[in-house]
Amino acid sequence: MQRRTGLAIAGVAALAWGEWLNWRWSRTLVGSSGGASAAVVVLGYRNPQATANLINRWRVRAGIRSSAADGAHGTRVIFSGGATSSGGTEAQLMADYAKSVLEFDGTVLLEDQSTTTWENITNVIPLLEDVDRIKIASQPAHALKARAYVRRQRPDLAERLVRADDYRPGEWLLVKPLLALYGLWTLRGLTADERKVTL
Repeated sequence: MQRRTGLAIAGVAALAWGEWLNWRWSRTLVGSSGGASAAVVVLGYRNPQATANLINRWRVRAGIRSSAADGAHGTRVIFSGGATSSGGTEAQLMADYAKSVLEFDGTVLLEDQSTTTWENITNVIPLLEDVDRIKIASQPAHALKARAYVRRQRPDLAERLVRADDYRPGEWLLVKPLLALYGLWTLRGLTADERKVTL
């Protein structure tokens, strides 16, 4: 009985830790920039098949809901990701899913050359120069890494970063501890300043 109780407590603690860490990452390196125009950058994930995989489908949904979150007029959604082993690009697969399945009819731009997160940011910067607010949609740790890269490449644009709607309490609850562990590993190169939470 005690063993079962101990396991239950450990499980609840792991879920709470994963939830908290993802919440924290979603609020790091973002501000409250205002303005009429906005862009949402949706980062692609390795996609060997000819249609968007589970992770890319979720990222597209997070990007679409981020574009609708504050009702900005003319928000553009930028799908970023290069070639896949199936012959297409992550950007095109995500755009196809957004239009054909989610019936998204807003402004869509494609960046289809990137193979790394650093390249994602480098290649979308020209598409962000004229917007007031920038949102990056991905899993919270990955989005934080991308925001840190914006800050390194273009500090002036980093001032326009605001929260995307890519964290919701309870969403992906059972895998959030694993996402948190993976996130800690992927974020190990960030500086202490880049890890600072902005509330």
